[in-house]
Amino acid sequence: MRQRANGTAMVSVMSACVAAMLVGGAIMLALVPRASTGAQMAGAASAWLKSLSPELRAKGLFDFNDAWRTDWHFIPRERKGVPLGEMNEAQRIAARNVLRSGLSAHGYLKAEQIIELELVLREMEQRAGQSGAWRDPEKYTLSIFASAGKAPGEGAWGWKFEGHHLSINFSSMSEERIATAPMFLGANPAEVRTGARAGLRVLSAEEDLARELMKSLDEAQRKAAMIAVDAPADILLVPGREPKLDKPEGLPVSRMSDDQKRMLWRLVEVYANNLTGDLANWQLERVKRAGIDAIVFAWAGGVEKGQKHYYRIHGPTFIVEYDNTQNDANHIHCAWRDTEHEFGNDPLREHVKEGHGK
Repeated sequence: MRQRANGTAMVSVMSACVAAMLVGGAIMLALVPRASTGAQMAGAASAWLKSLSPELRAKGLFDFNDAWRTDWHFIPRERKGVPLGEMNEAQRIAARNVLRSGLSAHGYLKAEQIIELELVLREMEQRAGQSGAWRDPEKYTLSIFASAGKAPGEGAWGWKFEGHHLSINFSSMSEERIATAPMFLGANPAEVRTGARAGLRVLSAEEDLARELMKSLDEAQRKAAMIAVDAPADILLVPGREPKLDKPEGLPVSRMSDDQKRMLWRLVEVYANNLTGDLANWQLERVKRAGIDAIVFAWAGGVEKGQKHYYRIHGPTFIVEYDNTQNDANHIHCAWRDTEHEFGNDPLREHVKEGHGK
């Protein structure tokens, strides 16, 4: 029996603190989550692994340095890990507890609804005379990555939950930091227009708040924000590309009014708050400390609902991309990329190590 989204995920929200770390003579600000955050995540991962048979455990547990950890994508393809369809009910519950450990209640609900959209696509294709069998919510997989001979939470470790239009990646390099990117969410259809789920818009806030901001701009601001008449066919930082762009393009937040800055911040929060409390606070604190006025907002394509469009929010620590061009602008791709700590990478730390020959 397939498990349906119920929107009743209970996620503990823990407070966060910020600490300064000295690395190679440079002060780095990093969030230090309370131990319960990382412990809850590690505990959920360990519980899921313990629930598996030896055969499934062999499919679901990887070395931390395995290439699969950073091989992310959002297309419907064959994936490593243990698919939901191969789990019994207890194992499914344990797997979803892993997902809940990193996501807020709202973020978890989005993930469940994205999975449920596979059934919508199947129904649409069947009505069009196709089998639709390849649209399968049972194909989403969970994978755990751990250091050799160690359990989750001991040394470097991480996990990923992935399938069509969903890629959730967490990497823990130390107790000081849990990397939360890349995170990709997609919705096809962006708005369900037929059937029992008609009216469902999984990523409505991501679309509506950005359009509200764009429409609030005056002529000069809009001219600066509009980087292209036509929206690109997809996000630019697709899987395989580093979270880097040559330079920020568009309208600097420093040129926005206070009301517009508040709208922009609400939009950033929509993405960050897919994460559980501590981790969302970490991302938002990093954005603030890097400077909200250093963010640049860009738009391409039409501004009216139903028109193909794209936007980007580019800050010193992150890049958010959103694209809605496929299926007559009813198919959303959006992603949060981390320019500093993606998959647990630390460019400054690596630079310091290289500079000192260590």
